[in-house]
Amino acid sequence: MTTVILHANQLMLLNVNNDIISNGAVLVGSDGRIQCVGKADEVIAAYPGVGVKRLENRLLMPGLVNTHAHSGLLRGTAEGLPVWEWLQQYIDPMHRVINPREAEIASFLCYAEAMLSGTTTIVDMWRHMEGSANAAAQLGIRALLVPYVAEHPDHDYFETLKTNEALIKKWHGGANGRVQVWVGLEHMFYATSDAWKRAIDMSRHYQVGFHTHSNESKFDVEETRRRYNMRPIEALESFGLLDAPHTLLAHCVWLSDHEIELLAERQVGIAHNPISNMKLASGAARVVDLLASGLAVGLGTDGEKENNNLDMFEEMKTSSLLAKISRMDASALDAWSVCRMATITGARALGMETEIGSIEIGKQADLIAVRTDTPRMTPLLTGSDGNLHHNLVHAVQGGDVDMTMVAGRIVVDGGELLTADLHELISDANQAVPDLFRRRAEWLSTHRPINALDQDNSG
Repeated sequence: MTTVILHANQLMLLNVNNDIISNGAVLVGSDGRIQCVGKADEVIAAYPGVGVKRLENRLLMPGLVNTHAHSGLLRGTAEGLPVWEWLQQYIDPMHRVINPREAEIASFLCYAEAMLSGTTTIVDMWRHMEGSANAAAQLGIRALLVPYVAEHPDHDYFETLKTNEALIKKWHGGANGRVQVWVGLEHMFYATSDAWKRAIDMSRHYQVGFHTHSNESKFDVEETRRRYNMRPIEALESFGLLDAPHTLLAHCVWLSDHEIELLAERQVGIAHNPISNMKLASGAARVVDLLASGLAVGLGTDGEKENNNLDMFEEMKTSSLLAKISRMDASALDAWSVCRMATITGARALGMETEIGSIEIGKQADLIAVRTDTPRMTPLLTGSDGNLHHNLVHAVQGGDVDMTMVAGRIVVDGGELLTADLHELISDANQAVPDLFRRRAEWLSTHRPINALDQDNSG
């Protein structure tokens, strides 16, 4: 990488003051970090020998942080069921038959889609994740990999703590630090109490985070109370599953006041997935209350099968609208809060706020340029009547992203993926899917899907 100055019509820093700089510039060093931020004429004059990339009619902002996603190849084929039935009918049978090559193809396709729509950091919970690590390393995205771990005799077709540990040893800190590996657990129900302890022990031993799903549906809460006479967050705390160096929980839709207090005491990160929660009829999370409690709530797309895309700008708009309608308050979850959830607050949910999430000196140069010469960004107003943040949340789409940079490397330019042949990635996926679906159908023709909720996994 070479040192470069990015010169844009507007800079949105997402720093503590939500500063916007008109006709601004960012100096990106050869180490992939931000070295200077300010008015373009001043930055360019201070570094006369550095090349300038002019981003005409563009807004430069921090890259988006997708705090919860699943790679996959089931887009548009797993529809019309609530979450637990959906898992048993569509998802778990796929996990039984998917092979490493198919899993890798899925990650290549999903990471490319994410990068093209402005995501620079993605948390991916998936299978056979050496392929995911390879995809992240080649494509250039910053990836936090969390294997789909299940530790129960009836669910031996997922990843295990053993394969999770192997991935940590091989890939944590890989690709010049862009790839991190955490300890994952599909759900508390998919593991025994011994596995819960081993998962947190492993997280603490390697000083990595822990990620799982919690409080996603009403049934999740009811079943946890039936098994353990506690609500899910109370159970997680009681069983030591909040004792990792950092914990990130996905969904957290059905929380009591006491559970929110527990999460705030532990400073647990939350991944809010509004589109998935709407599609699976899971409910509307208490995002306003969570933020008011001081919790870091980031945005996540969830997987391609429960969304059905990885466009974080769409997630931003939906999060705002869902909060407004669920509270019957048009002022709920304002545009600045949503912009921050997609960037710096999302970074804080991952414990990465000192490295990414805002345009500040010393941070990683994870940046995106959004077109401002579109009907969706018109009118474009600055100053006291500025509407950039409103347009970003309620008007912009992922296809408006023109440039994506991760760690100082431009991976998307002119709306085109530079680090792989997108048409080839699409072709690979289309070729892989028929055989995957055939094997899943064969398994379903001879087996009844095991319902995780039929098991009492507390022992």
